Amino acid sequence: MASMELVGRAFLRGSAGPAAAAPRGARERGSGGLCFASLGGRSTARRTLGAKAPVGALAERVVLSPAPAERVARPEAHPQSVAARAVVTVRRKRKEDTKGRVAEQVDAYADRVGRSVLLELVSTETDPRKGGPKKSKRSNLVGWFEKRDVKAELVVYTAEFTVDAAFGEPGAVTVLNRHQREFFIESIVVEGFPSGPAHFACRSWVQPTRVSGSNNPRVFFSNRPYLPSKTPPGLRELRRRELKELRGSGTGERKTTDRAYDYDLYNDLGNPDKGPGFERPFLGGEKMPYPRRMRTARPSTVTDVDAESRLEYPAPIYVSRDEEFEEGKNEMISDGAIKALLHNFMPLLVSSVSPDSRDFAGFHDVDNLFKEGLRLKQALHDQLFQKIPFVRKIQENSEGLLRYDTPDIIKKDKFAWLRDDEFARQALAGINPVNIERLKVFPPVSKLDPAVYGPPESAITEEHIIGSLDGMSVQQALEENKLYMLDYHDIFMPFLDRINSLDGRKAYGTRTLFFLTAGGTLKPIAIELCLPPMTEDCKRAKQVFTPPADATSIWLWQLAKAHVCSNDAGVHQLINHWLRTHACMEPFIIAAHRQMSAMHPIFKLLKPHMRYTLKINALARQILINGDGVIESGFTPGRYCMEMSSFAYDNLWRLDQEGLPADLIRRGMAVEDASQPHGLRLLIEDYPYATDGLLLWSAISRWCEAYVAAYYPSDEAVQADYELQSWYTEAVQSGHPDKRDAPWWPRMSTPGDLASILTTLVWLCSAQHAALNFGQYPLGGYIPNRPPLMRRLVPVEGDAEYDHLVADPHRFYLSALPGLTQTTTFMTVIDTLSTHSADEEYLGERPEDWTADPAALAAASEFAAEVRRAEEEIERRNADPARRNRCGAGVLPYELMAPSSGPGITARGVPNSVTI
Repeated sequence: MASMELVGRAFLRGSAGPAAAAPRGARERGSGGLCFASLGGRSTARRTLGAKAPVGALAERVVLSPAPAERVARPEAHPQSVAARAVVTVRRKRKEDTKGRVAEQVDAYADRVGRSVLLELVSTETDPRKGGPKKSKRSNLVGWFEKRDVKAELVVYTAEFTVDAAFGEPGAVTVLNRHQREFFIESIVVEGFPSGPAHFACRSWVQPTRVSGSNNPRVFFSNRPYLPSKTPPGLRELRRRELKELRGSGTGERKTTDRAYDYDLYNDLGNPDKGPGFERPFLGGEKMPYPRRMRTARPSTVTDVDAESRLEYPAPIYVSRDEEFEEGKNEMISDGAIKALLHNFMPLLVSSVSPDSRDFAGFHDVDNLFKEGLRLKQALHDQLFQKIPFVRKIQENSEGLLRYDTPDIIKKDKFAWLRDDEFARQALAGINPVNIERLKVFPPVSKLDPAVYGPPESAITEEHIIGSLDGMSVQQALEENKLYMLDYHDIFMPFLDRINSLDGRKAYGTRTLFFLTAGGTLKPIAIELCLPPMTEDCKRAKQVFTPPADATSIWLWQLAKAHVCSNDAGVHQLINHWLRTHACMEPFIIAAHRQMSAMHPIFKLLKPHMRYTLKINALARQILINGDGVIESGFTPGRYCMEMSSFAYDNLWRLDQEGLPADLIRRGMAVEDASQPHGLRLLIEDYPYATDGLLLWSAISRWCEAYVAAYYPSDEAVQADYELQSWYTEAVQSGHPDKRDAPWWPRMSTPGDLASILTTLVWLCSAQHAALNFGQYPLGGYIPNRPPLMRRLVPVEGDAEYDHLVADPHRFYLSALPGLTQTTTFMTVIDTLSTHSADEEYLGERPEDWTADPAALAAASEFAAEVRRAEEEIERRNADPARRNRCGAGVLPYELMAPSSGPGITARGVPNSVTI
């Protein structure tokens, strides 16, 4: 039981392992790793943007088995009737346990005696005599028994129909599953009608009637998009009923087989039943504003009736059935959990047996994690083998897994992270390139209450920085846009007293000033470390450090930089990554399923950008952002991490400033300029995140504008679309209710408004998330470069700690960073977070049958081509020696916005959605 609990806690503390024969850009992995090359069984069908194959060819292509698809002879068609066939592609599991194989055989034999799957065609037209839609008779799905032993992932079955010649065009298919198990329908193609083949892109689970009820078949609509007002009469009632089912009743606990979407507070992060130390405040509401999450409606805790009881991983936490990971993704997660268990087991064991091993003795100990894995002193080695014999077997059989992969940041230059220019470069091309801002006022000024936090002005003076301005005055440097800043003062200051009271956690409110050199690179010129003042003239309240001039100041400067990096890591993970791309997008996804039909053209546009997000967010509540979870354990704010995230949501988040151009202008990194390709001019020309991001932003913008124009010719068309308006209104009112009355919410009154909102949402779910996520291990896996947690304050002369620093600066510096167990745990977490699964779908890729609209297909094809051109341009930029922030000796190329990637950790690739 204890080992299972450790696996659960290790879930996102592991890696999915290496990719075999990965395409260009895939990162090499250590020997002994895990291979995912065999997991991409559906990639071709899902990613091609070309025309659909004929149905016959489709059937031949998807039956991946020598067993022939048995065809049932079509009935003789009456002159006044149409003989039609439905070709149904079912996706089976690649791996079944014994119980699953038995259940499959039971269903096969039950199918033979009449407990079959029934299909029914529904016309787009109504029956004038009966009033409802025209329907075919229900027909059995043929071949389930005969193909029970077919060893294929995709298996094709058929159903035959005879309908009246005046039936019209099939617009929906209902499926009644009379087996005992659910099954996954990939697609249905109905052929035989004069209108041509009708395609149904299902990709959904169909529950058995014992779960769904015999009078409640699943409904699948064809891939023809329809605005609500243009819904064919035969489909209107089905459209309404399907949306009603997806909204659910709003009552009762959710079951894993449900498909309902609804909202709730974040009231399940703590576990008060375990004791006072495990309570956590609820996120959402007046006290702690926050976006809403997916409702699960589990029973309340015993201690607090308002707190929802927890389900600890690996127990499944509810999301709508179709939001669950597919098999390839689950395999990646499972393999990552095993690797996490092995990676974390040895450090935990070592630190529990030998307290002296909890800290790194030197940088060589950190380096050995990549060269040899965790090596034990011989005495401790023998002691462990004597006490715990199976340790030898673990080390012998898992050596490759116990050794960490070398992060990219130290591959080209092992000591680059020590340099000031690299520290500054990462503010423009690192893991968190979205906080750098132009300094507009000197000295910087806080917005916090001076009665509580002291004078708002920074302690950085002109004397501190005048020698670093290349002969300019401060005013001249401001006017010529030469001064920039990372400002983590106001976000940390309200929490510092509580953070610094925690054991082994120390933090400041930090400000870092940079100067833009003639070469287009930044150099740090001052760092301010702030604490809440304890007295009126408290000397510790504001300390200013400048580039060092002697041996002692070098180490003080390095410690100051480490605190800046730690704050940067916390803001990156809690605010820019989790809050802005995970949590704030969840309400828009929930509302889309509740208010827009699968037939709605805007739902079709958004669908690839919603994949897996609700599931990964649910898992995050289980093991990442929960009380005592990975985030609290690994980052300096500890148990106050999510309170800080709520503070940022309340004070900083605005949808109208989440788009890339608006964000760059808000931070002063760009100014509007109609003469420039993207309508703005960057003040730092070589700003890799922004320059590459604008390529993708512009491509997304043009794609959304073209798509919207195809369906909304006027303002009135947008305003009259009640499904569209209900989606946006509900996302604001129910999904972000704590900000519902804010005046800055974008309007949705014109086609331009709609295209702008869609561009922002697609950007956040794809390129913005990729830029913030997939470089975490390559750029942050070497902990001295970017410590997520600090354990010591910078000592002041006269303190005993200052004497320790002077006596052994090397050891003191490492003791301020995370210890052995904290380091290895964090590395394992970001290893998994940086991993692409084999079933990833990248920007510009869509299933070929996603729509039947030729105009939409043409626009999507052009979008894919523009994404490819952007990738080629990014490659050219990374080879340009004039771009010193991405090219040069020891300088890493910036590929986080390069759209394509192979599986594994590649430091590149832009998936369509937030998938990890």
